[in-house]
Amino acid sequence: MKKRAKRELIEEEEEKEGVLCCCEYVNRHGERSHVAACCCDCEDLDDACDRFLKRAPQKPESLSHVAAVVSDRIRVPWFWGGARKLDLSIVPPLVLLPGLLHLAALHFLLGALVLTALPGLVLWYYFFTHRKKGRTLFFLSLALFSLAYMYYLFISEVFPRGDVGEVELAAVSSGVVLTLLALVHTKRDPGIVRLDDRAVHSTVTYHSAAADNDSSLNGGTREVPMTAVHRMGPSEPDGLELKESSRRSWCPACRVVRPPRAGHCRICGVCVLRLDHHCVWINNCVGQANHRSFLLTLVSFLLTSLCGIGLVLRSVCPQQSVLTALLYCPGVYDRYSSALCFTCAWYSSIVTGGLLHLLLVQVINISYNVTEREARAALRERTARSACWGLVVDTGVYSRGPWSNWSEFMSMRDKLKPPSPTDLV
Repeated sequence: MKKRAKRELIEEEEEKEGVLCCCEYVNRHGERSHVAACCCDCEDLDDACDRFLKRAPQKPESLSHVAAVVSDRIRVPWFWGGARKLDLSIVPPLVLLPGLLHLAALHFLLGALVLTALPGLVLWYYFFTHRKKGRTLFFLSLALFSLAYMYYLFISEVFPRGDVGEVELAAVSSGVVLTLLALVHTKRDPGIVRLDDRAVHSTVTYHSAAADNDSSLNGGTREVPMTAVHRMGPSEPDGLELKESSRRSWCPACRVVRPPRAGHCRICGVCVLRLDHHCVWINNCVGQANHRSFLLTLVSFLLTSLCGIGLVLRSVCPQQSVLTALLYCPGVYDRYSSALCFTCAWYSSIVTGGLLHLLLVQVINISYNVTEREARAALRERTARSACWGLVVDTGVYSRGPWSNWSEFMSMRDKLKPPSPTDLV
């Protein structure tokens, strides 16, 4: 609601003051500004610097104001609609990844240090953002830039050596393109639960004092659609049980009745049909509509990565087999380009190992017809059987055998029409 109101405010401002050029934008105060004026009128930054030079304590809100101003003024000129806001979380991977990989190629001790610290930093940032339940483009930027940078090094450093043929180059290029196409399809609607207008009998407006922390309030009023769930009476014998079931499936944030196996994502702020999990690497939920394409993205990326790692190791360590080249490759640090390719092969192997674990979990869950969200809830409530250190979780609720479970998974996107709230009553 806040984003929609802010967008409408910006559109009204544009209509009043005319069409924005490629370098103009409407700032967070609703004023028209220019990209070239990014360093003008920086009262918050001037005050913070002045206090720092005078060794005076900073105001509690000064740093947050400076961060808000900086994030609002970093814009990219665009062809239509004015300059676009640049998310700062996409910048660190573009700077840190090449720098750290080039640093790791200088010596094998630096390589061991960097390749050990890099996954730790990524995991720390993941838990830091996951605790705040906020969306970030850091992981999507890291994944896309890693894929692009590895492919660039493969083209510029490995292919000119002559050890990789055109057919192998075409295979790697096709894998990269297939991975990107599958990712684009996965980024689409995961299957958001939407309110069925046919089930809305009326709209009731509640008047109350406006609250800053409630985005559903607009000027002290709140409109709530009244469905059959609201009108349900508890007089019938089965009314109490039905009412309790509807209360558990009712989402107060989205104001919809969730169908079975649907869940609310606190990061995206929407309810998703057959919600599996929120994947930070694609910055999107994985649900009924995009679960198959998510699995295809994983498989295509892993096959491309394994093929690329094998070709790189065969090129920089021709005297060793592919299986042993990662652990023992004598003389690889004598030449910087070979050391860089070897370091990137190690980095790709670490990423591939993590995604192999994710793919294994997905295959096991699909075989038992359980989502990641249901598995975690069942383990937390101790209502499921687990094996292999929690990799295998069987709730016994929806499973009908591996073959039937996979058949249901492959055909579930064709059943995207969710039942309306009236069908659930």
